Amino acid sequence: MEGIEHRTVKVNGINMHVAEKGQGPVVLFLHGFPELWYSWRHQIQYISSKGYHAVAPDLRGYGDTEAPSSISSYTCFDIVGDIIALIDSLGVEQVFLVAHDWGALIGWYLCLFRPDRVKAYVCLSVPYLRRNPKVKTVDGMRAMYGDNYYICRFQEPGEMEAQMAEVGTEYVLKNILTSRKPGPPILPKGKFGTGFNPDMPHTLPSWLTQEDLAYYVMKFEKTGFTGALNYYRNFNRNWELLAPWDGVKIKVPVIYITGDLDSVYTSLGFEEYVQGGNFKKDVPNLEKVIVEKGVAHFNNEEAYDEINNYIYNFIKKF
Repeated sequence: MEGIEHRTVKVNGINMHVAEKGQGPVVLFLHGFPELWYSWRHQIQYISSKGYHAVAPDLRGYGDTEAPSSISSYTCFDIVGDIIALIDSLGVEQVFLVAHDWGALIGWYLCLFRPDRVKAYVCLSVPYLRRNPKVKTVDGMRAMYGDNYYICRFQEPGEMEAQMAEVGTEYVLKNILTSRKPGPPILPKGKFGTGFNPDMPHTLPSWLTQEDLAYYVMKFEKTGFTGALNYYRNFNRNWELLAPWDGVKIKVPVIYITGDLDSVYTSLGFEEYVQGGNFKKDVPNLEKVIVEKGVAHFNNEEAYDEINNYIYNFIKKF
């Protein structure tokens, strides 16, 4: 983690922890679930060495950033508000955006609400989630996959936290981070159980060391999972808030990178959406779709060399 500096920034009424390195145009990294700024450790080192200012916050509710207690404090407006305030604090008009999983969703919201602040967007794992004006997001997921689909199981406040506590923080994190199972994650009813990964290995994959896992565990033991789960508990609320932007195209230049084993890409009809032309209709400046062979959900960590090159080769054109 050599040379990475840490500080706290006041944004949108909360204190946000930021890790950063380098000087030059800002590349802003947004992590997903259950991750932290730390998920971008390889990208921070590489991108900063190429003449950029790499900035990776812990998002609201995660790590060393403040976690407001009410569920209603985790809407798309709140989180994009944090990001805009962070960009303002950096003293720049625009950033290059790189985001994964929930961070990718936040990235799409940012591009929708404030495209003037994003020069170009490297999106990992989660493509644009086109709003269905007739069906709320979680209701649609429940209809497709049933009550035990993980996002449906995350909805009831306190329930999943208690089930995660039964198996322990380390088990939960190892279970999710090591999963290579394509398709929708269906959790056993009433417990975390085998969770996301019924074939959880005894040993960690080469890209995730015991030290890496220990860092995640230390931070999530401190915060718990409630802040992170509250993002999911706002899916239907976000659906309501997004009504004014229904049908609006994302005009920012984008590349999208996923793995062919990614549990998001292989669920919810996303592969058909991405490959069938509708993604390009919603995101007219989508320059490229890259599907990495044999790579699962956490491609920013698993295939970091490849991801680093894709990011750099894309942003250096601007």
